[in-house]
Amino acid sequence: MDLDLASLPSDSGPSYHLCLHHNHGSAKQFQGDPVAQVPASLLPGFFAKCAFSYKKNVNIWSSQAQKLKMVQPYDIFLSDPHVSASRTIGASLSANFGENSARLIEEAKDIKRLSLHHPTLKSSLLGDIFASMSFTAQHGNFQRLLSDLTRFQARMDFPSGSKFLSGATQVAQYLLNSLQPSSEAIKMIFPSTTLSLQQQIAGPFSFRVDSGVLIDFEDKSWHIQAGQPVFAIEYALHVPFSAKAVAWYSPKHQEFMVELRFFET
Repeated sequence: MDLDLASLPSDSGPSYHLCLHHNHGSAKQFQGDPVAQVPASLLPGFFAKCAFSYKKNVNIWSSQAQKLKMVQPYDIFLSDPHVSASRTIGASLSANFGENSARLIEEAKDIKRLSLHHPTLKSSLLGDIFASMSFTAQHGNFQRLLSDLTRFQARMDFPSGSKFLSGATQVAQYLLNSLQPSSEAIKMIFPSTTLSLQQQIAGPFSFRVDSGVLIDFEDKSWHIQAGQPVFAIEYALHVPFSAKAVAWYSPKHQEFMVELRFFET
């Protein structure tokens, strides 16, 4: 059972998210899979998490060109050419009660974060900070039949501030001792990066690809490759608000799906 409560999305300012999650049953129900291999999120227990964040948008450039008169954009959310950046910083606190509490503490033992665990009561408390940065550039108003939409977005996420600080401390110690930082320490300070590119095909049809960025830190040349790319064809429904049909395919997971999405930015 899940219950989520969140503030309305906004371009800038504070926001919050409260999540309550409850699992009922026994880990023995996972036949053929020992308890040690069962994900902590599936173990019986109660989980509560609250997160607070502050987002700041910076508008670098906005087009002053006039849009076509009496021509409705295919998607109102994709009708303003611009270049912008944003940054978000926040903190989260989670409380766990039940069999999953010890597992979560065990998974976080190598990271210096706020953590409390009471074995007798089967409860734990975890706290951390997080941050993200994004960059968006769009060309075109998505009004014309051809070549009127090109959109690029890059996002970098630091899901654990304590993990980042721990990795940065290790790297600094290596450098102070005139040693080469370990690949594990460098991996801890690198953000999770996602790239997205969308290009109009014709009219309301556009092609979009989203992909993570994977770096092989064990390789001295730091080989970079795409991580779990997702390819999609989008059809804007050409309504006064934002709505579209999306058919996407993930080669990594051999998964295909068709969705209807509303008010997606």
